[in-house]
Amino acid sequence: MEQEQTSDHPTPVKSEIWEWAKALIIAAVLVLLIRWFIFTPFIVEGPSMQPNFETGERLIVNKIIYSIRKPQRGEVIVFHAPQGRDYIKRVIALPGETVKIENNKVYVNNEELKEPYIQEAVARELQNGDDYNSDFAEMTVPEGHIFVMGDNRPNSQDSRAPMVGPVPYDKVVGRADVIFWPLSKISVVSHK
Repeated sequence: MEQEQTSDHPTPVKSEIWEWAKALIIAAVLVLLIRWFIFTPFIVEGPSMQPNFETGERLIVNKIIYSIRKPQRGEVIVFHAPQGRDYIKRVIALPGETVKIENNKVYVNNEELKEPYIQEAVARELQNGDDYNSDFAEMTVPEGHIFVMGDNRPNSQDSRAPMVGPVPYDKVVGRADVIFWPLSKISVVSHK
């Protein structure tokens, strides 16, 4: 009488399932690593960055760039605000620089800052007889910090406010690089 032989080899179906399981696990780990260490999504809330960013827009924030280099003037960043929320603002002045606002103009180290990203909004407000940039007494940005402001200067809680102040480097999440939602606004974020 012959005995049935059992095989230690997996069946083709079990092998296929195991291969799919491994692929899905690897994909999930890669997504988590990329999401955690390299890129993160961010949803714009509030009017502080109008006219360039609107409430509900979704951005991809590059989290690794500032481990390679420091933030630069004009870049749009996301940072942890003192109120426990993340804010999106534009870098205006760097450590050791002086910043002040007079007569609707921003000055960094006593030179007027050119801001093409809000030029039309400023002109429109001035034409209506309104201020866009309220006067702000000169201050020197502390070492290890950056001075940030929203593009919608009359309606932005930013470094001009004592409760926010200059932002320490260690509170910066990353640089906003891409608008990915809504689909009609997909674009690379301008940092100039």
